[in-house]
Amino acid sequence: MGALTAIGPFSIDMYLPAFPTIAQNLGVARGDVERTLAAYLVGLAMAQVVYGPLADRYGRKLPVMAGLVLYIVASLGCALAGNIESLTWWRVIQALGGAAGVVIPRAVIRDHYETQDAARAMSLLMLIMGLAPILAPLAGGQLLSIVGWRSLFWLMALAAAAMLTSVIFIMKESLAPERVVPLRWHTIFGNYGALLTHRSFLAHSLAGGLGQAGMFAYIVGSPRIFIEYYGVAPQYYGLLFGANAAALIVGSQVSARLLRRLQPATLQRRAQNALAIASLTAVVLTITGMMSLPLLMLCLIGYMFSQGFVNPNSAALALAEQGRRLGAASAMLGTLQLSCGALAGLIISLWQTQSALPLTTVLAGCACLSWAAGRIARRGA
Repeated sequence: MGALTAIGPFSIDMYLPAFPTIAQNLGVARGDVERTLAAYLVGLAMAQVVYGPLADRYGRKLPVMAGLVLYIVASLGCALAGNIESLTWWRVIQALGGAAGVVIPRAVIRDHYETQDAARAMSLLMLIMGLAPILAPLAGGQLLSIVGWRSLFWLMALAAAAMLTSVIFIMKESLAPERVVPLRWHTIFGNYGALLTHRSFLAHSLAGGLGQAGMFAYIVGSPRIFIEYYGVAPQYYGLLFGANAAALIVGSQVSARLLRRLQPATLQRRAQNALAIASLTAVVLTITGMMSLPLLMLCLIGYMFSQGFVNPNSAALALAEQGRRLGAASAMLGTLQLSCGALAGLIISLWQTQSALPLTTVLAGCACLSWAAGRIARRGA
Protein backbone atom coordinates (compact mmCIF):
# COMPACT_ATOMS: atom_id res chain seq x y z
CA MET A 1 0.00 0.00 0.00
CA GLY A 2 2.86 2.36 0.76
CA ALA A 3 4.38 1.85 -2.69
CA LEU A 4 1.02 2.54 -4.34
CA THR A 5 0.54 5.71 -2.31
CA ALA A 6 4.07 6.83 -3.20
CA ILE A 7 3.24 6.86 -6.92
CA GLY A 8 1.69 10.32 -6.47
CA PRO A 9 4.67 12.11 -4.87
CA PHE A 10 7.03 10.04 -7.04
CA SER A 11 5.33 11.40 -10.17
CA ILE A 12 5.31 14.94 -8.82
CA ASP A 13 8.71 15.28 -7.20
CA MET A 14 11.00 13.41 -9.58
CA TYR A 15 10.83 15.98 -12.36
CA LEU A 16 10.93 19.13 -10.20
CA PRO A 17 14.71 19.66 -10.67
CA ALA A 18 14.14 19.47 -14.43
CA PHE A 19 11.74 22.44 -14.66
CA PRO A 20 14.34 24.92 -16.00
CA THR A 21 15.77 22.30 -18.39
CA ILE A 22 12.34 21.30 -19.74
CA ALA A 23 11.44 24.97 -20.30
CA GLN A 24 14.67 25.54 -22.21
CA ASN A 25 14.40 22.30 -24.22
CA LEU A 26 10.79 22.87 -25.27
CA GLY A 27 11.26 26.62 -25.78
CA VAL A 28 8.60 27.75 -23.30
CA ALA A 29 8.35 29.95 -20.20
CA ARG A 30 9.02 28.61 -16.72
CA GLY A 31 5.36 29.08 -15.75
CA ASP A 32 4.24 26.82 -18.61
CA VAL A 33 6.25 23.94 -17.15
CA GLU A 34 4.95 24.68 -13.64
CA ARG A 35 1.41 24.40 -15.00
CA THR A 36 2.09 20.81 -16.15
CA LEU A 37 2.24 20.01 -12.45
CA ALA A 38 -1.01 21.86 -11.77
CA ALA A 39 -2.54 19.88 -14.66
CA TYR A 40 -1.37 16.64 -13.05
CA LEU A 41 -3.05 17.64 -9.78
CA VAL A 42 -6.30 18.45 -11.61
CA GLY A 43 -6.28 15.02 -13.28
CA LEU A 44 -5.50 13.37 -9.96
CA ALA A 45 -8.45 15.13 -8.32
CA MET A 46 -10.91 14.39 -11.14
CA ALA A 47 -10.13 10.69 -11.33
CA GLN A 48 -10.68 9.97 -7.67
CA VAL A 49 -14.44 10.45 -7.84
CA VAL A 50 -14.46 7.67 -10.45
CA TYR A 51 -12.18 5.25 -8.59
CA GLY A 52 -14.24 5.53 -5.39
CA PRO A 53 -17.44 3.95 -6.78
CA LEU A 54 -15.40 1.44 -8.80
CA ALA A 55 -13.58 0.39 -5.63
CA ASP A 56 -16.89 -0.06 -3.80
CA ARG A 57 -18.36 -2.13 -6.63
CA TYR A 58 -15.47 -4.16 -8.08
CA GLY A 59 -13.19 -4.30 -5.06
CA ARG A 60 -9.84 -2.71 -4.37
CA LYS A 61 -7.56 -4.78 -6.61
CA LEU A 62 -9.06 -4.47 -10.12
CA PRO A 63 -9.20 -0.63 -10.20
CA VAL A 64 -5.55 -0.47 -9.07
CA MET A 65 -4.49 -2.77 -11.91
CA ALA A 66 -6.39 -0.71 -14.50
CA GLY A 67 -4.96 2.54 -13.14
CA LEU A 68 -1.38 1.30 -13.26
CA VAL A 69 -1.73 0.17 -16.88
CA LEU A 70 -3.00 3.65 -17.84
CA TYR A 71 -0.20 5.26 -15.83
CA ILE A 72 2.47 3.24 -17.67
CA VAL A 73 1.11 4.22 -21.09
CA ALA A 74 0.93 7.90 -20.13
CA SER A 75 4.46 7.89 -18.69
CA LEU A 76 5.76 6.65 -22.04
CA GLY A 77 3.78 9.44 -23.72
CA CYS A 78 5.43 12.03 -21.45
CA ALA A 79 8.87 10.64 -22.28
CA LEU A 80 8.19 11.05 -26.01
CA ALA A 81 6.39 14.43 -25.85
CA GLY A 82 7.62 16.91 -28.45
CA ASN A 83 6.00 20.08 -27.10
CA ILE A 84 4.58 21.51 -23.89
CA GLU A 85 0.97 20.92 -24.94
CA SER A 86 1.59 17.22 -25.49
CA LEU A 87 3.48 16.93 -22.20
CA THR A 88 0.64 18.65 -20.35
CA TRP A 89 -2.06 16.33 -21.73
CA TRP A 90 0.00 13.21 -21.10
CA ARG A 91 0.52 14.42 -17.53
CA VAL A 92 -3.25 14.68 -17.09
CA ILE A 93 -3.68 11.12 -18.41
CA GLN A 94 -0.84 9.94 -16.18
CA ALA A 95 -2.71 11.41 -13.21
CA LEU A 96 -5.92 9.63 -14.22
CA GLY A 97 -4.04 6.36 -13.85
CA GLY A 98 -2.03 7.30 -10.78
CA ALA A 99 -5.15 8.35 -8.86
CA ALA A 100 -5.83 4.69 -8.10
CA GLY A 101 -2.78 4.70 -5.86
CA VAL A 102 -4.23 7.60 -3.89
CA VAL A 103 -7.77 6.30 -3.35
CA ILE A 104 -7.37 2.56 -2.85
CA PRO A 105 -4.77 2.42 -0.02
CA ARG A 106 -6.91 4.66 2.23
CA ALA A 107 -9.96 2.48 1.58
CA VAL A 108 -7.96 -0.69 2.31
CA ILE A 109 -6.84 0.76 5.66
CA ARG A 110 -10.42 1.61 6.59
CA ASP A 111 -11.44 -1.93 5.56
CA HIS A 112 -9.22 -3.23 8.35
CA TYR A 113 -9.09 -0.55 11.10
CA GLU A 114 -11.32 1.76 13.14
CA THR A 115 -10.67 5.50 13.58
CA GLN A 116 -7.83 5.48 16.15
CA ASP A 117 -5.99 2.54 14.58
CA ALA A 118 -6.68 3.93 11.10
CA ALA A 119 -4.95 7.19 12.03
CA ARG A 120 -1.89 5.20 13.15
CA ALA A 121 -1.96 3.12 9.96
CA MET A 122 -2.24 6.26 7.82
CA SER A 123 0.73 7.74 9.68
CA LEU A 124 2.72 4.61 8.79
CA LEU A 125 1.53 4.97 5.20
CA MET A 126 2.80 8.55 5.23
CA LEU A 127 6.19 7.30 6.45
CA ILE A 128 6.50 5.01 3.43
CA MET A 129 5.01 7.59 1.09
CA GLY A 130 7.35 10.22 2.52
CA LEU A 131 10.41 8.41 1.24
CA ALA A 132 9.37 9.33 -2.31
CA PRO A 133 9.78 13.12 -1.87
CA ILE A 134 13.24 12.46 -0.41
CA LEU A 135 14.47 9.99 -3.01
CA ALA A 136 12.63 11.24 -6.11
CA PRO A 137 14.24 14.72 -6.44
CA LEU A 138 17.66 13.27 -5.63
CA ALA A 139 17.27 10.58 -8.29
CA GLY A 140 15.72 13.10 -10.67
CA GLY A 141 18.58 15.56 -10.26
CA GLN A 142 21.19 12.88 -10.90
CA LEU A 143 19.39 11.42 -13.93
CA LEU A 144 18.88 14.92 -15.28
CA SER A 145 22.61 15.64 -15.15
CA ILE A 146 23.50 12.31 -16.80
CA VAL A 147 20.85 11.35 -19.38
CA GLY A 148 18.32 14.21 -19.58
CA TRP A 149 14.78 14.94 -18.45
CA ARG A 150 13.01 12.36 -20.63
CA SER A 151 14.68 9.54 -18.69
CA LEU A 152 12.64 10.58 -15.64
CA PHE A 153 9.42 9.48 -17.30
CA TRP A 154 10.97 6.24 -18.56
CA LEU A 155 11.84 5.49 -14.94
CA MET A 156 8.26 6.27 -13.83
CA ALA A 157 6.95 3.75 -16.37
CA LEU A 158 9.40 1.11 -15.17
CA ALA A 159 8.50 1.66 -11.50
CA ALA A 160 4.78 1.41 -12.28
CA ALA A 161 5.35 -1.84 -14.17
CA ALA A 162 7.07 -3.28 -11.08
CA MET A 163 4.14 -2.19 -8.90
CA LEU A 164 1.64 -3.72 -11.34
CA THR A 165 3.46 -7.04 -11.07
CA SER A 166 3.30 -6.86 -7.27
CA VAL A 167 -0.41 -6.03 -7.28
CA ILE A 168 -1.20 -8.95 -9.57
CA PHE A 169 0.70 -11.55 -7.56
CA ILE A 170 0.75 -10.21 -3.96
CA MET A 171 -2.18 -7.88 -3.21
CA LYS A 172 -5.27 -9.54 -1.72
CA GLU A 173 -8.82 -8.24 -2.03
CA SER A 174 -9.94 -6.53 1.21
CA LEU A 175 -13.53 -5.55 0.36
CA ALA A 176 -15.95 -7.91 2.10
CA PRO A 177 -18.79 -9.20 -0.16
CA GLU A 178 -21.47 -7.77 2.13
CA ARG A 179 -19.99 -4.27 1.71
CA VAL A 180 -20.17 -4.25 -2.10
CA VAL A 181 -22.15 -1.25 -3.38
CA PRO A 182 -23.98 -1.58 -6.75
CA LEU A 183 -22.71 0.72 -9.49
CA ARG A 184 -25.79 2.87 -10.03
CA TRP A 185 -25.65 6.52 -11.02
CA HIS A 186 -28.29 7.62 -8.51
CA THR A 187 -26.37 5.78 -5.77
CA ILE A 188 -23.07 7.35 -6.82
CA PHE A 189 -24.41 10.91 -6.95
CA GLY A 190 -26.40 10.26 -3.78
CA ASN A 191 -23.26 9.19 -1.93
CA TYR A 192 -21.27 12.19 -3.13
CA GLY A 193 -24.13 14.54 -2.36
CA ALA A 194 -24.44 13.12 1.14
CA LEU A 195 -20.70 13.51 1.69
CA LEU A 196 -20.67 17.12 0.50
CA THR A 197 -23.45 17.96 2.96
CA HIS A 198 -21.89 15.96 5.81
CA ARG A 199 -20.47 18.73 8.03
CA SER A 200 -17.82 16.65 9.77
CA PHE A 201 -16.59 14.93 6.59
CA LEU A 202 -16.41 18.16 4.59
CA ALA A 203 -14.75 20.22 7.31
CA HIS A 204 -12.15 17.58 8.20
CA SER A 205 -11.40 16.97 4.50
CA LEU A 206 -10.81 20.68 3.95
CA ALA A 207 -8.78 20.95 7.16
CA GLY A 208 -6.32 18.41 5.80
CA GLY A 209 -6.67 19.52 2.19
CA LEU A 210 -5.98 23.19 2.79
CA GLY A 211 -2.87 22.34 4.79
CA GLN A 212 -1.84 20.04 1.96
CA ALA A 213 -2.54 22.83 -0.54
CA GLY A 214 0.26 24.82 1.07
CA MET A 215 2.51 21.81 0.59
CA PHE A 216 1.63 21.67 -3.12
CA ALA A 217 2.25 25.40 -3.46
CA TYR A 218 5.72 24.74 -2.07
CA ILE A 219 6.23 21.83 -4.49
CA VAL A 220 5.30 23.95 -7.52
CA GLY A 221 7.25 27.01 -6.43
CA SER A 222 10.33 25.45 -4.85
CA PRO A 223 12.33 24.89 -8.09
CA ARG A 224 11.96 28.58 -8.95
CA ILE A 225 12.89 29.77 -5.45
CA PHE A 226 15.69 27.32 -4.68
CA ILE A 227 17.28 26.94 -8.13
CA GLU A 228 16.66 30.32 -9.77
CA TYR A 229 16.26 32.77 -6.87
CA TYR A 230 18.75 31.32 -4.37
CA GLY A 231 21.03 29.71 -7.00
CA VAL A 232 20.97 26.11 -5.72
CA ALA A 233 22.30 23.62 -8.32
CA PRO A 234 19.65 21.17 -9.63
CA GLN A 235 21.59 18.14 -8.37
CA TYR A 236 21.57 19.61 -4.84
CA TYR A 237 17.98 20.80 -4.96
CA GLY A 238 16.89 17.33 -3.87
CA LEU A 239 18.77 17.70 -0.58
CA LEU A 240 16.73 20.76 0.42
CA PHE A 241 13.53 19.17 -0.82
CA GLY A 242 14.38 15.97 1.05
CA ALA A 243 14.88 17.85 4.32
CA ASN A 244 11.31 19.13 4.17
CA ALA A 245 10.01 15.70 3.19
CA ALA A 246 11.86 14.24 6.17
CA ALA A 247 10.13 16.78 8.44
CA LEU A 248 6.78 15.56 7.08
CA ILE A 249 7.73 11.95 7.84
CA VAL A 250 8.96 12.73 11.35
CA GLY A 251 5.78 14.66 12.08
CA SER A 252 3.57 11.78 10.96
CA GLN A 253 5.51 9.29 13.08
CA VAL A 254 5.46 11.48 16.20
CA SER A 255 1.72 11.82 15.62
CA ALA A 256 1.34 8.04 15.43
CA ARG A 257 3.08 7.61 18.78
CA LEU A 258 1.06 10.37 20.47
CA LEU A 259 -2.18 8.73 19.29
CA ARG A 260 -1.61 6.09 21.96
CA ARG A 261 -2.71 8.65 24.57
CA LEU A 262 -4.29 11.55 22.67
CA GLN A 263 -7.31 11.76 20.38
CA PRO A 264 -6.90 12.60 16.65
CA ALA A 265 -8.92 15.82 17.05
CA THR A 266 -6.56 17.05 19.79
CA LEU A 267 -3.47 16.46 17.67
CA GLN A 268 -5.16 18.06 14.66
CA ARG A 269 -5.95 21.23 16.62
CA ARG A 270 -2.47 21.64 18.08
CA ALA A 271 -0.76 20.97 14.76
CA GLN A 272 -2.94 23.51 12.94
CA ASN A 273 -1.86 26.16 15.44
CA ALA A 274 1.78 25.35 14.66
CA LEU A 275 1.03 25.35 10.93
CA ALA A 276 -0.31 28.90 11.14
CA ILE A 277 2.60 30.13 13.28
CA ALA A 278 5.26 28.75 10.91
CA SER A 279 3.65 30.20 7.78
CA LEU A 280 2.80 33.61 9.25
CA THR A 281 6.38 33.91 10.51
CA ALA A 282 7.57 33.27 6.95
CA VAL A 283 5.33 36.06 5.61
CA VAL A 284 6.62 38.56 8.18
CA LEU A 285 10.26 37.68 7.42
CA THR A 286 9.65 38.06 3.68
CA ILE A 287 7.82 41.40 3.92
CA THR A 288 10.45 42.89 6.25
CA GLY A 289 13.30 41.80 3.95
CA MET A 290 14.83 39.52 6.59
CA MET A 291 14.15 36.28 4.72
CA SER A 292 17.12 34.12 3.74
CA LEU A 293 17.48 30.55 2.51
CA PRO A 294 18.24 29.15 6.02
CA LEU A 295 15.28 31.01 7.56
CA LEU A 296 12.98 29.91 4.74
CA MET A 297 14.06 26.31 5.30
CA LEU A 298 13.31 26.60 9.03
CA CYS A 299 9.80 27.91 8.33
CA LEU A 300 9.17 25.23 5.70
CA ILE A 301 10.41 22.46 7.99
CA GLY A 302 8.07 23.73 10.72
CA TYR A 303 5.17 23.75 8.27
CA MET A 304 5.90 20.24 6.96
CA PHE A 305 6.40 18.80 10.45
CA SER A 306 3.01 20.19 11.50
CA GLN A 307 1.33 18.94 8.32
CA GLY A 308 2.61 15.48 9.23
CA PHE A 309 0.14 15.67 12.12
CA VAL A 310 -2.71 17.41 10.31
CA ASN A 311 -3.01 15.18 7.25
CA PRO A 312 -3.38 11.65 8.71
CA ASN A 313 -5.56 12.76 11.62
CA SER A 314 -7.84 14.82 9.37
CA ALA A 315 -8.18 11.89 6.96
CA ALA A 316 -9.03 9.44 9.75
CA LEU A 317 -11.61 11.83 11.21
CA ALA A 318 -13.15 12.51 7.80
CA LEU A 319 -13.53 8.80 6.99
CA ALA A 320 -14.91 7.81 10.39
CA GLU A 321 -18.41 6.30 10.30
CA GLN A 322 -18.68 6.30 6.50
CA GLY A 323 -19.57 2.59 6.39
CA ARG A 324 -20.57 1.21 2.98
CA ARG A 325 -19.69 4.42 1.14
CA LEU A 326 -16.09 4.27 2.34
CA GLY A 327 -14.65 4.02 -1.16
CA ALA A 328 -16.67 7.04 -2.28
CA ALA A 329 -15.64 8.90 0.87
CA SER A 330 -11.96 8.13 0.28
CA ALA A 331 -12.31 9.34 -3.31
CA MET A 332 -14.12 12.54 -2.35
CA LEU A 333 -11.53 13.20 0.36
CA GLY A 334 -8.74 12.95 -2.20
CA THR A 335 -10.64 15.06 -4.74
CA LEU A 336 -11.26 17.87 -2.27
CA GLN A 337 -7.67 17.84 -1.04
CA LEU A 338 -6.09 17.74 -4.49
CA SER A 339 -8.46 20.39 -5.82
CA CYS A 340 -7.15 22.67 -3.09
CA GLY A 341 -3.61 21.70 -4.06
CA ALA A 342 -4.20 22.32 -7.77
CA LEU A 343 -5.62 25.78 -7.05
CA ALA A 344 -2.67 26.69 -4.82
CA GLY A 345 -0.22 25.40 -7.43
CA LEU A 346 -1.95 27.40 -10.17
CA ILE A 347 -1.73 30.59 -8.09
CA ILE A 348 2.01 30.05 -7.61
CA SER A 349 2.57 29.37 -11.33
CA LEU A 350 0.74 32.58 -12.30
CA TRP A 351 2.34 34.77 -9.59
CA GLN A 352 5.74 35.22 -11.23
CA THR A 353 8.12 37.31 -9.15
CA GLN A 354 11.73 36.91 -8.02
CA SER A 355 11.10 36.55 -4.29
CA ALA A 356 9.67 34.14 -1.73
CA LEU A 357 6.56 36.31 -1.24
CA PRO A 358 4.17 34.27 -3.45
CA LEU A 359 5.06 31.05 -1.66
CA THR A 360 4.98 32.40 1.89
CA THR A 361 1.70 34.25 1.27
CA VAL A 362 -0.04 31.17 -0.15
CA LEU A 363 1.34 29.03 2.68
CA ALA A 364 -0.08 31.41 5.27
CA GLY A 365 -3.45 31.60 3.54
CA CYS A 366 -3.72 27.81 3.36
CA ALA A 367 -2.69 27.38 7.00
CA CYS A 368 -5.22 29.91 8.27
CA LEU A 369 -8.04 28.40 6.22
CA SER A 370 -7.06 24.92 7.44
CA TRP A 371 -7.22 26.19 11.02
CA ALA A 372 -10.70 27.63 10.39
CA ALA A 373 -11.98 24.39 8.80
CA GLY A 374 -10.66 22.34 11.72
CA ARG A 375 -12.38 24.65 14.18
CA ILE A 376 -15.69 24.26 12.32
CA ALA A 377 -15.31 20.47 12.30
CA ARG A 378 -14.63 20.29 16.03
CA ARG A 379 -17.57 22.58 16.85
CA GLY A 380 -19.88 20.22 14.96
CA ALA A 381 -18.50 17.08 16.64
